[in-house]
Amino acid sequence: MISREQIEKNQVWIYATTLILAAGIGLLLPQFSAKLDHLISFVLAALMFGMFTQIPFFRLKEALANRHFIYALLVMNYIAVPVLVWGLTRFISGDVSLLLGVFLVLLAPCIDYVIIFTYLGRGDEKLILISTPLLFVTQMILLPIYLWIFMGGQAMEIVSVGPFFEAFLGLIVVPLVLALLTQWWAKHQSRGERFLDATAWIPVPFMALALFVIVASQISKVYTSLELIVQVIPIYIAYMAITPFIARIISRIFRLETGAGRALVFSGGTRNSLVVLPFALALPDPINGLASAVIVTQTIVELVGELIYIRLVPKVLLREKDSISAK
Repeated sequence: MISREQIEKNQVWIYATTLILAAGIGLLLPQFSAKLDHLISFVLAALMFGMFTQIPFFRLKEALANRHFIYALLVMNYIAVPVLVWGLTRFISGDVSLLLGVFLVLLAPCIDYVIIFTYLGRGDEKLILISTPLLFVTQMILLPIYLWIFMGGQAMEIVSVGPFFEAFLGLIVVPLVLALLTQWWAKHQSRGERFLDATAWIPVPFMALALFVIVASQISKVYTSLELIVQVIPIYIAYMAITPFIARIISRIFRLETGAGRALVFSGGTRNSLVVLPFALALPDPINGLASAVIVTQTIVELVGELIYIRLVPKVLLREKDSISAK
């Protein structure tokens, strides 16, 4: 019988296989794949619940204990990354859909599979795990602010409060509240603890299912908008190539240990595509189609980049003998 630990250790390859399968089905069976649109909200809501139950929201005080790492994490994701994204997007044409899609996905740090990538890259995944509540709260607050700074009134004209609020309520708030109640239940009753343990099976299968549903249903939009999409692919590649070196510099500034420095690299390079996708889908037509395709494209590029990260980060960029704290 396959254990949960085995599934989690092999989840990168599960996701890669799912992406290939989804892209093939999406392109070969477009009429069938288009119907999967209706499943996205349900699958994402279930995935968010599963992921939120694994985030230690009641250990936020513990996360704040490692102040050097927290300061480095905040500087990396909310100062260095926005500056880098601003610079890279100067090369995009003035298409609002492209810009909005890129800003949505690159300005939001990942809170889910970044943990397993950090583990595979021999980083301190526990630091990332206990920091996820802080990252989640801060990005929900700061993302609208950065959109306003980068796009001004242009973003306000596109973004309708109603659909955004519905997406935020249904796909973020409700799963979050249910997850918090589950964690509280687990702290007070053994039955709740068993249920919380059972929810640990949700993230990987539903992540794969979410990737399948999203990519299969949206890949045709990527294909039909390929002339525009090709503008963002070099930006995504450049982003993943540059952020590790910025993270290394910040790690040195804050004198992080090697494991923490690697964790910072993965946090900076991994983005929150699945969480921000509902916001893109909530945009008015036809902007939502291209913006969501831009986000899906980033997911595909990122997965390839992560496979490179988990090899180069521990062996080249931040080796054990290069312990940052020792310098």
